Amino acid sequence: MDLSKIKMVVTDMDGTLLNSNHEVSNHFFELFEDLKYKGILFVAASGRQYNSIIDKLYPIKDDIIVIAENGGFAMKQETELLATPLETHHVKKILKTLNEIPNIHPVLCGKHKAYLTNKSDKFVEKLAEYYTEFEILESLSDFDSEVIKIAIYHFESSEKYIYPFVKKFEDSLKVKVSGENWLDISNMNAHKGYALNKLMTTYNLKSDEVMVFGDYNNDLEMLALSDFGFAMENAHPNVKKVAKYTTLSNDENGVEHILKLLIK
Repeated sequence: MDLSKIKMVVTDMDGTLLNSNHEVSNHFFELFEDLKYKGILFVAASGRQYNSIIDKLYPIKDDIIVIAENGGFAMKQETELLATPLETHHVKKILKTLNEIPNIHPVLCGKHKAYLTNKSDKFVEKLAEYYTEFEILESLSDFDSEVIKIAIYHFESSEKYIYPFVKKFEDSLKVKVSGENWLDISNMNAHKGYALNKLMTTYNLKSDEVMVFGDYNNDLEMLALSDFGFAMENAHPNVKKVAKYTTLSNDENGVEHILKLLIK
């Protein structure tokens, strides 16, 4: 495995760079300094809100590129690189369907703030891990500002209890089971692969110059763009099929394990 051409490292957050306690290891920050010294760009690509990603990577926030909301929004420092919102008529149609699904918790995701209704204190507490900036509304159907993504949470399984109801939107929208409990609906071009492809074009990078790490279905498109795509040991089976390599689990510092090889 010849890693000598790598010029950009792209990693998912939850289940990948973050451990099961949603923490970034101190070892990663040490390795990041080596990446920076070698001139290798670092990209955090997550379904999380932009502000939440920045909170997790605050010590290096001025030196990284952030792909947030599963590729619907991207920033480098104070510069917006990409924004791909949902059209209003799609938002209304999706919310109408969501009203018919029991025991779910929908969230409208803007660029810098999320919006929800306070149906469950337990969910609001859970949401705060992924969305540091949010507002509670009386009704989501009356919301009339820009929506980058609609995220939906189920406490048991998003794949089992949400996906069957919303897969009908796949002809015109991107529907992604993005975690065990989360499902995201966005513009057809709002995915991590689309955002990464834009970055690769901007920086004139080829597939053998980009290293990608991921663990869930929302990582599939970006993993497919890289000759050095790594599935975490804890990854969804779909991800292990697409990624060309595997690494240790997120709780075993699987990303750091490969970055050490890259730096050597």
